[in-house]
Amino acid sequence: MTPVLYLSHGAPPLADDATWTSQLAGWSTDLEKPKAILVVSAHWEEAPLTLGATTTVPLVYDFWGFPDRYYQVKYAAPGAPELADKVRKLLRSSQTPVHDAPDRGLDHGAYVPLVEMYPDADIPVLQVSMPSLDPRELFDLGRKLAPLRDEGVLIIGSGFFTHNLSAMSQTDGTDGAPPSWSSEFDHWGAETLREGDLDALLDFQHKAPAAAIAHPRIEHFAPLFVSLGASSSGNGEAPPMSPRREYVPRTVIDGYWHGLAKRSLQFD
Repeated sequence: MTPVLYLSHGAPPLADDATWTSQLAGWSTDLEKPKAILVVSAHWEEAPLTLGATTTVPLVYDFWGFPDRYYQVKYAAPGAPELADKVRKLLRSSQTPVHDAPDRGLDHGAYVPLVEMYPDADIPVLQVSMPSLDPRELFDLGRKLAPLRDEGVLIIGSGFFTHNLSAMSQTDGTDGAPPSWSSEFDHWGAETLREGDLDALLDFQHKAPAAAIAHPRIEHFAPLFVSLGASSSGNGEAPPMSPRREYVPRTVIDGYWHGLAKRSLQFD
């Protein structure tokens, strides 16, 4: 079964970080090459759930104030119309409409890490929106998508394990110590994931230390719940009320970038 990932995607200058880019490249080398990639990014919230372009269209440069070279990056991955059809069949119902945005290209939450992980851009990629920021709804979305893993689809939730740009440290994230709110939340998240405590994760806004500072808005943590759901059996059962090893990932990348936790996870 193809693994599920949650990764901290960074901003466009990630491309200049030799350590982080090598970590992402090494991660993909350790994975069997997927037949297709399905991405849920922190940077696309739209309801009802919407499928992005299924042909190769221009990227979405959804950031401001960076040098021009970051707006020249290209990632012409093939579209994934067959995967889009499968997603529609898995999700669409009278209660769950699925819309299409055929001109909507990959945003930086999708292409920034993919440029480093799969630089040949030869794997079909489909991005879908987050129709909600409710953790349980996103978990259920991921659970419905879980059968795609049996077909060689790599499901990626792309966010940032801590994300507060206004409180972000001005250090480089390696030589300087991260702010306490970032390290406390990161430590709690790592321990809670290690314990497989799904209930605590779903209620992280009340259970995690410094949650309101680490995530003033939760859109960068929210893709984790899609990944958690996709790591489940996808058998239609409600989320369990006790810890299960099913939801225990391994950390592939950790540490900090300008004080933000870049913890990235793999669910096997």
